[in-house]
Amino acid sequence: MFKENFLLTNPIAETLYHHYAEDLPIIDYHCHLDPKEIYEDQPFKNITEAWLSGDHYKWRLMRACGIEEEKITGPASDYDKFAAWCQTVPKLIGNPLYTWTHLELQRFFDIDLPVNEANTATLWEQCNQKLQQAAFSRRSLIANSRVEIVCTTDDPIDNLSYHQQLRQTEDRFTVLPTFRPDKAIKIGDAHFLSYIAQLAAASNQTIESYPDLLAALSQRIRYFSENGCRLADHGIDTLTFKDQSELSAADIFQKARAKKTLSEQEIAVFQTALLLELMKHYHQAGWTMQLHLHAYRNCNQRMYQTLGPDTGYDGINDRSIVKDLQQLLNQADQAQYLPQVILYSLNPNDYDALVALMGCFQSTGANKLQLGSGWWYNDTRAGMRRQLTAFADGSVLFNFVGMLTDSRSFLSYTRHEYFRRVLCEWLAEIVIRGEAPTDLQQLKPLIENICYHNAAHYFQFRR
Repeated sequence: MFKENFLLTNPIAETLYHHYAEDLPIIDYHCHLDPKEIYEDQPFKNITEAWLSGDHYKWRLMRACGIEEEKITGPASDYDKFAAWCQTVPKLIGNPLYTWTHLELQRFFDIDLPVNEANTATLWEQCNQKLQQAAFSRRSLIANSRVEIVCTTDDPIDNLSYHQQLRQTEDRFTVLPTFRPDKAIKIGDAHFLSYIAQLAAASNQTIESYPDLLAALSQRIRYFSENGCRLADHGIDTLTFKDQSELSAADIFQKARAKKTLSEQEIAVFQTALLLELMKHYHQAGWTMQLHLHAYRNCNQRMYQTLGPDTGYDGINDRSIVKDLQQLLNQADQAQYLPQVILYSLNPNDYDALVALMGCFQSTGANKLQLGSGWWYNDTRAGMRRQLTAFADGSVLFNFVGMLTDSRSFLSYTRHEYFRRVLCEWLAEIVIRGEAPTDLQQLKPLIENICYHNAAHYFQFRR
């Protein structure tokens, strides 16, 4: 399907990609792979499990093409679900999933057939035969993709046992945890108190007050650090900054423990206070804080109640973000505990404002604050180019930590190839316009840093 130079639209792009980017290892510093699955290293049952299980990107497009839900998340057979995907793919030209699907088919399975209804049976048979080979186990897929480091996304209550066992048994790549304390912050959630009880058990201490909560989270941060953690991650759909000048986080925590209804202001005060405390710990630990902003979750309430979260019913938030984020960063900076921060927004209209804001807080270290890579709806060719342009226009792209998969799929590593091709295409256009050296050797460090070296140094994977 795709030739050697697809997306590389001129000889300069071809040189940049094939000479400098193509063969670099991968550091996947943010993903949602299950460490248990990585450790157990089981073969996939079939191509449906490998390709469609949990993939709400694909589910949305199948729905848009009129596929009935029983063949998406319902009780239909795996073959029927795969056939439904094969019926969908030919309609997706222009969507990155058309490209990713065929890239994965070519790179992992060495199959150069188009995905369509006519090829369904052939693809099912050929893919399933290969999936039973040792080279297609979870770990082998990672290793054969030249991945050096995988950072999973883990709750503070996780005992990290699979990370520990992988450290003892896997020497081809390293799997590290990432601290994701969203459930401890969402005090207005119906399951908050039951989660606090789980956190108390994990930290082996009682949590009866706000200081107790801070102590428990501090203990878990130390534990994650001892197990190689270098990043924290937060999914904050709506950031509202409210300080404790009128309300106390400690009082609000006690009110929640008493199962009393909290106001929006009380929730915002608590979340702000806890975020700032966590930022202090991240700074002390030398971690990078990731802020994933502006998702609009569970827009279709009927389907959310039917299928639950992360099933393809999330949108993009268009609320103003800058003032609240500025106050959060500013307070941490004033107290001298602002950690390294990567700012991702699901709304690309935020890019210029985020780049301008992060420039106000740069200090020691290259791009202490970064504009995160094109995420979710933005990890398309157009979205990647938009992010690269905004970063380069307002900051120092040379220091960018590059691409990630942000995926639950073991076949997603082709997204790094896709990004590298887009990067080389975009940079070649700058050269052709006369805005960058025609001596391409001078661009080698920029390509290599963005695709690999910056992540290793920024996150201190390499000291």
